[in-house]
Amino acid sequence: MRLMIVAVGRLKAGPERELCARYVDRTGKSGRALGLSGPDMHETPESAARRPEDRMIEEGAALIAALPEAATVIALDPRGREATSEEIAADIAALRDRGVRALAFLIGGADGLSDAARARADRLIAFGRATFPHQLVRVMMAEQLYRATTILSGHPYHKA
Repeated sequence: MRLMIVAVGRLKAGPERELCARYVDRTGKSGRALGLSGPDMHETPESAARRPEDRMIEEGAALIAALPEAATVIALDPRGREATSEEIAADIAALRDRGVRALAFLIGGADGLSDAARARADRLIAFGRATFPHQLVRVMMAEQLYRATTILSGHPYHKA
């Protein structure tokens, strides 16, 4: 199953980008034995619209356009259900075992996800109720994908 992180904006050179790349690389290496490829990172442009509602609509359309047609989509949204690392790993394994070919995680911009992007998602999850910069959420998502592969392979990285 192909894993994807589809996010608004570019990670600029710096510690967030380096850390994200490290987790993407680790996930790619550890995921192969589990039947997982990627995660592929797809960055969509930030909208220059003046109104937040317009920015969310434009960015949401770009996120949706970047998705493979048959992808299962999990959107990161503060309105979503809080999920443990074990639940994320179990969801990934269950989708893989059902034959899902692509699993995409959507990350909105600074204003959040549009209604259309949330509607396209098969489920919404939240990394708690606190507000995080969308660049950090991307790093956190990359780390959770690596953590999921370690949970599924029984690697001691995850200490439950």
